[in-house]
Amino acid sequence: MHSLNSRQRVVMTFTFFSMFFGAGNLIFPPFVGAQAGAATVPAAIGFIVSAVGLPILGVLAVTFADGFDKLAGRVSPKFALFLGIAIILTIGPCFAIPRTATTSFEMMVAPFTPDSSRWVAQLVYSLVFFTLAFLFAQHPEKLSKVLGRFMGPLLLVLIAVLFVACLVHGIDAAAAPSGNYQTNQMARGFLDGYQTMDLLAALYFGIVISANVRALEVTEEAQVQRETAVAGLGTGILLILIYGALSYVGAVSGSITAINADSDTGATVLTNLTSAVFGTAGTAFLGVVFVIACLNVCTGLICTCATYFHTKFPTVAGKSVSYRTWQVAFTVFSFIVSNAGLSLIIKVSVPVLSALYPISIVLVLLAITHKVFAARFPRVYFWMVLMVGIVALAGCIASLAMVFGGSLPWLESVLKLLPLEQQQLGWLTPAIVGAVIGVIDSLRLGHNAQV
Repeated sequence: MHSLNSRQRVVMTFTFFSMFFGAGNLIFPPFVGAQAGAATVPAAIGFIVSAVGLPILGVLAVTFADGFDKLAGRVSPKFALFLGIAIILTIGPCFAIPRTATTSFEMMVAPFTPDSSRWVAQLVYSLVFFTLAFLFAQHPEKLSKVLGRFMGPLLLVLIAVLFVACLVHGIDAAAAPSGNYQTNQMARGFLDGYQTMDLLAALYFGIVISANVRALEVTEEAQVQRETAVAGLGTGILLILIYGALSYVGAVSGSITAINADSDTGATVLTNLTSAVFGTAGTAFLGVVFVIACLNVCTGLICTCATYFHTKFPTVAGKSVSYRTWQVAFTVFSFIVSNAGLSLIIKVSVPVLSALYPISIVLVLLAITHKVFAARFPRVYFWMVLMVGIVALAGCIASLAMVFGGSLPWLESVLKLLPLEQQQLGWLTPAIVGAVIGVIDSLRLGHNAQV
C-alpha cells in the first residue's frame, strides 16, 4: 500500500494551508482580539473551533463522500445545485470577491486618504483593482506561479513580525470586552469564525485535496482518506497557531487604540497597530502585502465562479453564455458591491453566513457519521437539512431586516422560543428533531441500505 513520504506530506500540508489562508483570514482574528480584550482567550477558542475545526471536517466529509455534489445529492439533486450556487455566490461576487477590494483599500489607501474624499478614492481604487484582476484572470496560471510561491511565506513572515512586535510591546492593561464581545465571548467567537467562509470553501474544493493525494500515486481509498486527514491535521495546527497569534495582536492593538465595533474592522485594528509600532512605513508595507494577496485571491475567485457557472449554465434563456461573459458579469457585479464598503459587506454577510453554516455543519456531521448512522437511515439527510434550513432562513431574514434598519417582531418572537437562540445556536434543536423524524421516516419506508 503506497503512502506519502515526509516531504510529500509537508508539501500537501502547505498546499492545504494556502487554499484556506488568504488576506481575509488575516483581518478577522485581530478584530476578535481587539473587541474581546481581557476575554481574548475564550473568544479565540470559539473562533478557532469554527474557523479551523469545521473546515477541516468539511474537507474530510467531501473526501469520504467523493465530492460535494454526491454529498449534497443525498438530500436531493436540486438541493445540491441550489446549495452549490449559494456557496459559489457567497464565496464569490456577493461577499468574498468584493471583500478583497475593500480590505486592500482599507489597508493600503484609507489610512492616507482624507475622510471627505474617501468615497472617490475607493471608487477609483476598486475600478483599477478589478480591471487588473479581470486581466490577470485571463491567465491565472501565470499569476499563481509568480505570486503563489512567495505570498504564503510572506504572509507568515508578516504575522511573525507583528506577533514578536506585540510581545515586545506587551499589554499594560487589557481593554474591557466591547461590542458583541461584552458577554458570551466563546459563542461570539464561534459565530465570527463563520466570516472566514472556509467551511463553505472546503465543501466546494475539498475534493481537490484528495485529488492531489491521488496524483502522488496513492490509489487505495482508505489511504487517500488517511493522507488527507494527516494534511488536514497539519493545516489545523498551523491555523491554530496563526489565529492564536493574530488574536493576541488584536488584543494589543485594542489596548493601544480603542475601536468602534460598529464602524471599524480588522483592517482598522491592524493599521492602528502598525502605525503605533512601525509608523507610516510599516502601514504602507502592510498595505502593499494586502493588495498583492487580495489581488491573487480575487483572480482565483473570479476564475472559480466563472468556471462553475459556465459548467452549470452554458446557456441562459436559450442563448449561449461564454466563460468570458461570466467573468465580466462577476467582475462588474463585484465592483459595484465593493463600493458599499467593508463594514457594510461584513454586516450583510453575517446573516447570510448564519443561514448557510448550520446547513453545511449538518451535512458535514452526517457525512462524518455516514457509515455508522446516516447510511442506515438515509432520510435523515432530507429531514435534518429541511428543519435546520427553515430555522436558518427565518433567522437570516430577521437579521437582514435589522441590518437595513427594519424589524420583524413576530418572527423574532417565534425564533426566541428556540433553546440557545440567544447564542444564535437555535438550529440545534430543529437538527435533533429532524434526525428523529428522519430515522422514523427511514424505518417507515424500509430503508436500511447505504446511500
